[in-house]
Amino acid sequence: MRPSRRTLVISAPVAAAGAVVAGLAAGCHGPSATTGPHATADGTASSAAAQRAGTESTPRGPVPPGAVPRAAAAGPAVVASTTFTSAARRRPVTMVTVTPAGGGRGLPVCLVLHGRGDDARRAVGLLGLDRLLPAAIDAGVAPFALAAVDGGETYWHPRASGDDPEAMILDEIRPRLAAAGLRTTRLAALGWSMGGYGALLLARRHPDLVVAAAASSPAMWRSYGASAPGAFDSAADFAAHRILGTAPAPEVAYRIDCGDADPFAAVSRRAVADLRPQEHSLGPGGHTPAYWRAVAPAQLAFVGAALNRAA
Repeated sequence: MRPSRRTLVISAPVAAAGAVVAGLAAGCHGPSATTGPHATADGTASSAAAQRAGTESTPRGPVPPGAVPRAAAAGPAVVASTTFTSAARRRPVTMVTVTPAGGGRGLPVCLVLHGRGDDARRAVGLLGLDRLLPAAIDAGVAPFALAAVDGGETYWHPRASGDDPEAMILDEIRPRLAAAGLRTTRLAALGWSMGGYGALLLARRHPDLVVAAAASSPAMWRSYGASAPGAFDSAADFAAHRILGTAPAPEVAYRIDCGDADPFAAVSRRAVADLRPQEHSLGPGGHTPAYWRAVAPAQLAFVGAALNRAA
């Protein structure tokens, strides 16, 4: 079944989707708020000191058609990383997976798209995803896996230089996730700042693949001239990859979160009007890791429910 178009407006940034609100709030003890992060060109707060994950992943073969995922066991998440040379991005990249303690075989996947100035390894530590995912599952969210990938500073779309993070996701990341036993026929996407824009863009360009997009503080602009240096190659590139002013992609569930003190608050309100997300919050907060961590439990509940409905 595809997600409904029921809209749920959430005023507080820590409010969670559905009936798992209390469980997520009680079960997650994420990292303390980062003070004084380094701001990058788009305002993304980069945390170079964030936790890095290190073990290598071991592929376990594809899941047979119709296989039913086994129940996730209680316990800490399994964080694994693998580095490979991406033909699409023309450089070595890292993919970090976060799976429930019982293993990820047969589980659906939510992509994690980082902000400008971060990478896949730092993304996991920045939000404390290794703690938030088990807490979400313990609170009743259907088990799923997370996969963070390196996107550089590309704004998650093909660039004139030949650097193509979208092709990396479609042609290199998905096959590797499938080879590890994860289910990749439908995906969700979650991100913040540059990555929040990337999640919305991936859903617009590939609605047959993306079932849900959750964006925190999505880095978007009303015109090419107002955009951050390097975010787009030209006015034509900006127009080809714009989100503001576009209709919601068919059958994609959206959630948008942005603090009212965030420099992207005004465009986020516009995106809410354009995309008509099923859930959104536009309450207190800024363009900071502390805010993104605060809304992450609700976003995980949201994408987990959408992946479960699409199974």
